[in-house]
Order: sequence, then structure tokens, then C-alpha cells
Amino acid sequence: MKVHQTTIYDIARELNISKSTVSRALTNHPEVKSETRKAVLELAEKLDYQRNMLSINLISRKSNLIGIIVPEFNTSFFPQVVIGAQEMASKHGYNIIVSQSNEKFETEVENARVMLASQVDGILVSITKETRSYEHLKIFERKGIPIVLFNRVCDEMIVPKVVINDYEAAFGAVEHLILTGKKRIAHLAGPDSLITSRKRLKGYLDALKKHKIPVDESLIIPYDLTIGKVKIYIKHLMDLKSPPDGLFVVNDPAAVEAIQTIKKMGIRIPEEIGIVGFSNDYGSDLIEPSLTTVAQPQRLMGSTAMQLLLDLMDKEVSQWKAVTKTLDSKLIVRNSSVLQEPEPN
Repeated sequence: MKVHQTTIYDIARELNISKSTVSRALTNHPEVKSETRKAVLELAEKLDYQRNMLSINLISRKSNLIGIIVPEFNTSFFPQVVIGAQEMASKHGYNIIVSQSNEKFETEVENARVMLASQVDGILVSITKETRSYEHLKIFERKGIPIVLFNRVCDEMIVPKVVINDYEAAFGAVEHLILTGKKRIAHLAGPDSLITSRKRLKGYLDALKKHKIPVDESLIIPYDLTIGKVKIYIKHLMDLKSPPDGLFVVNDPAAVEAIQTIKKMGIRIPEEIGIVGFSNDYGSDLIEPSLTTVAQPQRLMGSTAMQLLLDLMDKEVSQWKAVTKTLDSKLIVRNSSVLQEPEPN
């Protein structure tokens, strides 16, 4: 049996007023008397009335929805970014729709289609490791729907972007290992398709160059972010005739896996090998030894990206500007790179 959904006609009939009066009362129109508005709102709550957002959107040409597409939810990074974005959106009266692409380009394309079908007023996107074509995102621009890229961005799209100082952060992380006495520093790098990976690799290489440490290509391993492969790569590195005494890893989940693998091999951390990760993921301070890592301002990234998007939504398309905001990171030194005295009780 079909359940009847309460409509403004039901409320109007019950209170013996016009449906237009009910509609104005529900939208807090100033011409509606306070006692009438109070009666309408009380009855609407009693009857569990839900506003027909589709009808409202057709009239206002606004959905009050903002889409967010992220590549994965396996780490704590993107959920934290989404929290920051949602907090900013809520302050301005917007709701959000979130989808994750599971690092698949095809899924990202489908997610974009869903956002278009949902008539979002704007969209935030962080691309997958497989994304090399951007037509599914450029359609938002062509339709006059503002788009902001964050964290994982591309050069091809001239839109606002929010990133962190990946190059400087990587340079500082590797220099930290060098200053602790490490000379053969390996790098478990990210996929070359991502700008973040290329910048972190460049930071690694330039830190070695500054300190006159020769680059050994055998110590650089590209990694496609499949966590199950980390053990293989780490065992390969540690079985080299001259194994590394330092390791810079493109992200924390891989760094944590590296620590576990190296410990099982009976190699002491940080005495025999120092390790630095990237992102300050949940658990990086809980593993033993605790992981030295680059902390990224995750919630700030989300709120900054959302603010850029809201700024676009307040302007005509002709006034849009493709600004790039670069946020600072911070190296957090823990026991995986330097033995530290335990804090007193």
C-alpha cells in the first residue's frame, strides 16, 4: 500500500488557509503573520512534512547542494578534508553530496555524472591516480558550474586549486634524515601521474643534491598506492648488497607497512634505518616506533577549497579567477627517525 506523503495542500486544508500562504510561511516570508507562521510550522512538524526540494529547486534554479569527489576513503586524509569542507558549507546554508572513486577513473567519471544529475551548485574534486583525461570535469565549466580542485590537481584545467607545499615538505623530510646521519636514503615514490608524487620526488632529489649525496636510481621505487605491494618493495630494498639507511615514503599507510616489514626482518629502527612518512595519518603516532611524518592541514584544505568555491558561486562566470592556494605543512619528528627520551610521568 502506498504511503501518503504530507503536502502543503494537506496543511492548507487543515488550517483553512491558501496553499500559497502555507508556502510563504514555510519559507519565512515577511508578509505572513507570526501566529499563522507558528500554526503552519507546528502542524508541519506534527504531520512530518518534508519540503519538496525538487520543486523548490526548479523555481529557484538552485539546489543548495555542493558535490565533493575524492579518490579514496582508505586513509584518514580525505575524510578530514571533507569534514573541513562540510563545516564551511554548512555555515553558508549548503548541504554536500560526497562520493569516492576508489582510485578508478571510470568511477570518477560516473561520480561526475551523478553530480550533474543532482544539479549541484558547485563541486570540489580530487582526482584518482588513473585520471589523465578531464572532459568529465570540464563539462562543469562549460555549464557554468564552478569547480575547485584540491590536493590532487592537474595542470590542464585552469580553475582554482588548493594544494600543500609538497616540494618543500619532501625536501625538509629528506634533509631531516640526512642531518641525522643517513647517507643512503631510499624513496618509495607515488605514481608519476600525480603532481603530488612528482613534487615529492623532486624534493627528495634536490635534498640529496644540496648535501652532495649521489642519486642511486636503485633506491627509488615508483609505487602505485596498492598497499599490498609495499612488503615486496621494502624486502627488495633491504636485500640489496648496500641496503638503505634511510627511507622517505610518499604516504603514511605505506610508511607504517614499511615499519612493520622492516621490524619483522630484525632491522632496528631508527638505528639501522630511519623512516619518514607523509600526511600524519591516524595511527602514525601509535605504531612502534612512532612515525616521523609530514603533517598536512587537512581540515584547513577542505575549508579553504570550499571558501574558494563559495566565492565563485557569488560571482558571474566572467569574474572567475583561477587562483591557487598553497598551504604549509609541518614535519613532526618521532621515533622512526630519531630516538627520543620518553616523556616523564
